[in-house]
Amino acid sequence: MSTPAASPARTTDRLALARYLTGLGDDALVLSHRLAEWITRAPQLEEDLALANISLDLLGQARTLLSYAGELEGQGRTEDDLAYLRTEREYRNLQIVELDNGDFAVTIARQLIFSAYQVELYGALRPAADETVAGLAAKAVKEVVYHRDHATQWTLRLGDGTAGSHRRMQAALEVTWPFVEEIFDPADIAGELAALPGIAVDPSTLRAGWSAFVRPVLAEATLTEPVPHRRTRGGRRGLHTERLGHLLAEMQSLHRAHPGASW
Repeated sequence: MSTPAASPARTTDRLALARYLTGLGDDALVLSHRLAEWITRAPQLEEDLALANISLDLLGQARTLLSYAGELEGQGRTEDDLAYLRTEREYRNLQIVELDNGDFAVTIARQLIFSAYQVELYGALRPAADETVAGLAAKAVKEVVYHRDHATQWTLRLGDGTAGSHRRMQAALEVTWPFVEEIFDPADIAGELAALPGIAVDPSTLRAGWSAFVRPVLAEATLTEPVPHRRTRGGRRGLHTERLGHLLAEMQSLHRAHPGASW
């Protein structure tokens, strides 16, 4: 009798999948928090609503990913435990999502880069040999296509707008582009990739599809793809910028001050 394609049977595989999904969940959680910081501060009311909705989509993805990761690791940790009771070095998110919002153009550049990556990622995870992962990916890919389209429209609007908006959008790309290479570098998750054939996706295989979308957008927006003089790495290993510590202090403060409290 065949075995259903649910979670991996071997303990080592379960732990590898837990680590892999924790990284993806941390990406979504941290970026969700960053976007929520725009509420009541966005350039216009419509953007308050749009960024809030994108933030909620990402939060939903984070909840599913972290809940499943907690189940797989078998230590009794819930999504709340993983979100609120881990230290900075235990977070496995890519560094780009922890960037400060800064100028609105920086937020849009970050969104274009990251949402275009998520479209490729979730598209590749849809046939995953794990029912929970495949189900999440099938739902999430529809959400992140909207996120990508939203970022695209703002990139075009700012890049090919006024001289001032063009300058600020180009400057935003210069700020965010050093974080691009880490997204597609498989080195820090090599163990998970080896342990999870048919489930985990090698991020280097997503680069071509990402570039095929992003580069025409930049060209249409009359923007130049930067050539960064540095690159970041290590987020998947718990190495982060100082920004994440400040973000977690804010995000975790209520839960840590009132452990076990419920609404």
